[in-house]
Parts: sequence; structure tokens; C-alpha cells
Amino acid sequence: MEIEKTNIDGQEEQKTAMGASMELKDKKVGMEGQGDGVMGAIKSFLDFSFETIRVVIVSLIIIFVVRSFVIQPFFVKGSSMEPNFQDGNYLIVNEIGYRLEEPKRGDVIVFRYPNDTSEFFIKRVIGLPGETLEIKDGSVKIYNQENPLGFLLDESTYLANSVVTAGSLSEELGGDEYFVLGDNRGASSDSRRWGKLSKHYIIGKAWVRAWPFENFAVFESFNY
Repeated sequence: MEIEKTNIDGQEEQKTAMGASMELKDKKVGMEGQGDGVMGAIKSFLDFSFETIRVVIVSLIIIFVVRSFVIQPFFVKGSSMEPNFQDGNYLIVNEIGYRLEEPKRGDVIVFRYPNDTSEFFIKRVIGLPGETLEIKDGSVKIYNQENPLGFLLDESTYLANSVVTAGSLSEELGGDEYFVLGDNRGASSDSRRWGKLSKHYIIGKAWVRAWPFENFAVFESFNY
């Protein structure tokens, strides 16, 4: 009887030991699962961080390319283009357009001032390469292949009838030279004062007036 009891006790002890082992194993498995969760969270965070950094870098590259070669913002300073462009107007300038086509008469352009390339001017294209431009009696006359006898430039689309183009001069433009004037003819430092504008100084065409919002506008080329 005692032997049987001993065997039974041994079995109970064995079962108890096996239960303890299983419980310990369960605890270890639980710890391993918890570790996997932490590592997964860290991995997810790192993946998210790398993706965010990549998006930021790509965005900065795109912004740099766009700002350098496609469009660029400029603020109008001064009164030389009034009333069409006011001091403080915020403009978006199309830089890529003149890589595909030539500036047209009537385009409002932003360019580096030839006598100080750290300064930026905004003026209107009046004379084109190969033409001869004459200012006389308050008006502008253009001579070119199509009009060898010349024609008086009609600027009534963007200038008031009372505006007079002061000066008396005649300029023959070379193959990459333009003659530019401010719309506010009485208060503009332009080609009448410092001469012809070479194309390589031109940055681009005034494309959009983004500010002030109530004067938002998209500018198109003129048909004379």
C-alpha cells in the first residue's frame, strides 16, 4: 500500500513539475511576443521616418528645380509700371516659356538690370530684335521687314490716352536685343535712359498676379 502511495505521490509531483514547467514556458512565450511587438513598433517608426525624410528630400529637389528653371515669385517695387502693376504686387514669373519661344511685343518681363545685375526690373517689351524703334512727338514708331515705312504703335490696350512717351531717339536693335519701357512713362527708368536690353538678362514673363487677391490675374500675350 505504501509503495502504491509513493507511486501516486511521485506521479503528483511529476504532474506538478510539468505544470510549473508549462507555466514558465507560457511566461517565456508571452515575453517573446512582447519583444516582437516592441521591435515591430520600432521598425514601423523607422520605416515611417525614412519615408518622411525621402518625401521631404524629393519635395525640396522639386521645389529647387521649379524655382530655378520653371517659375519664380517676385514682388513689384516702385511705380514704374503703374497703373497696371502696383508697388507690392506679388507676381509669378514664367521662366521656362522663353526657352521655348521668343519674347513678344507687349509682354511684361522681369530681368536683371544691365548696369547692376543684383537688381531686378519689370518693364514691357516694345521693340523686338532686328527692328528700328523711334520715339518722337510722344509716340513710338516701329520699323521692321513687314513695315519698312514704319507704323505708330497702338498701346491703348494698356496705356491711357493721356500717356505720353517722352523723349526723342532712334534705336536699331540687334539680333538678341529688346527695347523696354515702363507703363508709367513719366516715372520709369527704362531703355530710353540706359539703352537696349540683351536677351540673356531676361529672367521670364510676368505670368500671374497672385497678390492682392482681389486683383488676381493671368497675363496673356497681346495681339497688335
